Amino acid sequence: MDNGRSANDLLKKVRKIEIKTRALSHQIFAGEYHSAFKGRGMAFSEVREYQFGDDVRNMDWNVTARLRSPYVKVFEEERELTVVLLIDISRSGLFGTSGMNKRDLIAEIAAVLSFSAIINNDKVGALFFSDRVEKFIPPKKGRSHLLHIIREIIEFRPQHDGTDISEALRYLTNAIKKRCTAFLLSDMLDVNEDGTPRYEDALKVAVNRHDLSVIEVYDPRERSIPDVGLVYVKDSETMKSAWVNTSGKKVRAAYEEWFRTVSQTASRMFMKYKVDSVSIATGQDYVKGLMTFFQKR
Repeated sequence: MDNGRSANDLLKKVRKIEIKTRALSHQIFAGEYHSAFKGRGMAFSEVREYQFGDDVRNMDWNVTARLRSPYVKVFEEERELTVVLLIDISRSGLFGTSGMNKRDLIAEIAAVLSFSAIINNDKVGALFFSDRVEKFIPPKKGRSHLLHIIREIIEFRPQHDGTDISEALRYLTNAIKKRCTAFLLSDMLDVNEDGTPRYEDALKVAVNRHDLSVIEVYDPRERSIPDVGLVYVKDSETMKSAWVNTSGKKVRAAYEEWFRTVSQTASRMFMKYKVDSVSIATGQDYVKGLMTFFQKR
């Protein structure tokens, strides 16, 4: 009986997300998605003799040496893309104070991106990760495949507690050989004690292989502590706990400064490696955030 109820609840959740996000994708995002990502993937077409003004970076040196005349590679826009969603399912995603937790927000954004991709006849795959890759669904086309991904986003329970973005990026680099469009959906809280990201090396490799974008989700309450006296706090991933006196101004200021450092360091890193990124809060209208993100590209 319980299994029947949970299955029905899951189907209702899937249907609710499908109705909401499919409408958004059709009405708003499909055109923005198309203009933002189509044309980013280029496939080799042929070689031809060098002409004045050709980019020397496209020289085919093997053919040039064999024929003793300069030849360049010609590329054409790929008509379909392979889209891979890297979805953070670590326990920190269960935090939320605005009627929606971070995992729920990731699920809706992932569904919007998936429907936008399907509308444009692209393949979609998903990689679920905690402190390791928990599941990989290879890219395919079609509505049934898409609904399978959405079900997994809602239902999947990680076997491990932590967050390791490097593991997800390394898996992407190794598993998808052809250049793809990848979206990393996470709260990006995978940092050292000084606030520096632990995943920079893996990011650097991944962006050379794939068109990677970062969609950071966060809850506003994470970034500032209200003055509510002595409170007991617990890290959902490490299970470390402590009593914190939130009435102390220095305590609140130090906490907020740490989060500012995390955010600013990540932003500088994304700019360094030319990674498009956007931050979206729970309780915020993510439509506006995604539209701005697409238009920036």
